[in-house]
Amino acid sequence: MLAAYASAVNPEDPFAALSVGEIEPPDVPEDWTRVPVVAASLNHHDLWSLAGVGLRADQCPMILGTDAVGRTASGHHVVVYPVIGDASLDDETLDPKRTLLSEHYPGTLAESVAVPARNLVPAPQGWTAAEAACLPTAFLTAWRMLTTRGRLPAEGAVLVQGTGGGVATAAIVLAKALGARVYATGRDPERREKAAAIGAEPVEAGGRLPERVDIVIDSVGAPVMEHSIKSLKPGGRLVNCGVTAGPVAEVDMRHVFFKQLEILGSTMGTRDELLEVIRFCAERELKPVIDSTFTLADAESALRRLHSGEAFGKVVVTVE
Repeated sequence: MLAAYASAVNPEDPFAALSVGEIEPPDVPEDWTRVPVVAASLNHHDLWSLAGVGLRADQCPMILGTDAVGRTASGHHVVVYPVIGDASLDDETLDPKRTLLSEHYPGTLAESVAVPARNLVPAPQGWTAAEAACLPTAFLTAWRMLTTRGRLPAEGAVLVQGTGGGVATAAIVLAKALGARVYATGRDPERREKAAAIGAEPVEAGGRLPERVDIVIDSVGAPVMEHSIKSLKPGGRLVNCGVTAGPVAEVDMRHVFFKQLEILGSTMGTRDELLEVIRFCAERELKPVIDSTFTLADAESALRRLHSGEAFGKVVVTVE
């Protein structure tokens, strides 16, 4: 089958490790279900895998991709829940052995993907396959950050750092629909204008906000840490799900203890949370922001678009 996969890992030149071509469908547990992939969305996780972050050379070839929409034998679209963990736990993301597709098991950037049957959930009515493929990482992660981890209060205020990425754009759309006042930083006027178009009040990177916020949603990391901490009101929460611009940050602990702040990590979400955000989006008629769409055969161009840092919203790959 056609797939985009890491044939090796290469920290110096990740794209040298990328292959797009025919590959034998990998072995998976016998009790799993295989579905044809209709559309898949990209994440920085895919680029990190090519660079050897979370993926070892001896695991290659490894099909990339965590997010997808598949088609069942009856013709219905299903969203692939990408977390493989202990389903008996209340929160499978806390399973110490949990993994994502494309880490230990083949991913979604292929003509088909295999997962446990419980990892297939109905796609929202009225969404295209490309739109629904944006749900598993971007919308699920943003939803958990705002609700379970961030505990967004009624009529609260949210700062989204580094607008433009999939999680950031999803957080703006969701927070606005939850009734929050939403601020979003952007490194240039064009990105700030696009953030305003989807409901945020734009702020220059590092700029002063009109008010201190209840929650900061951060996937950037080190460069925005100081600004995030200073932007929180007493008792506020900084929720981080990634470090696209650097993992090692300095924290002025005086702000943390004096204002009684919380710094929280968040990774993906549970299957139940995925169902919650799908229902919420359907009820509020929300849709994801899609930057661009490519065919699976042109997956390298899609990954390069993501790598460029110029995308605003999700980069999607279609298989049909």
